[in-house]
Amino acid sequence: MSPVPPRPGLGAQASRLAEILRVDHAGEMAAVAIYRGQQTVMAASPRHAALAQTLGEMKAHEQVHLDRFDQLLTQHGVRPTLMAPAWRLAGFALGAATALMGEKAAHACTEAVETVIEGHYARQIEEVAADPDAYAPGLQAELTGFRDDELAHRDAAIAQGALDAPGYPVLAAVIRAGCLAAIKISEKV
Repeated sequence: MSPVPPRPGLGAQASRLAEILRVDHAGEMAAVAIYRGQQTVMAASPRHAALAQTLGEMKAHEQVHLDRFDQLLTQHGVRPTLMAPAWRLAGFALGAATALMGEKAAHACTEAVETVIEGHYARQIEEVAADPDAYAPGLQAELTGFRDDELAHRDAAIAQGALDAPGYPVLAAVIRAGCLAAIKISEKV
């Protein structure tokens, strides 16, 4: 998928910046919820204490991203997605459900989500790079840093057996489809 072409008209760039900030805020909020759901389930078992700690660290990375998008929304006068309550609930449920399916399913969830988000950030980085003056100062660098964190999470999940999860192709396809739908909805709503 290529970057969104620039729209003509007065206020078009501000409108596009609002979409970018809104959807990225929503994604980071959902990521925090997913990791919270996974961590909650894994922390209940002493056998999964190390994984629960790792999930907590990943959740902390996502919280840093979310906090920054909170600041950017306020700074640019952009409202968050109206879907925020649904995304928080869905994220927690997805995280908890995949964790209940086992460690590898939890890692498969991380791999699927982070793969979609990496591609999403890559398209935004390309879009902003094409006309950096039209966007918030430093946005390209921040998006690049966030994307790199997402890649690290994805790579860690793969290293921990994400691709070996039972039913991985179906599980990953469903999660990716849900992420892509949430992205489209969150940009506008």
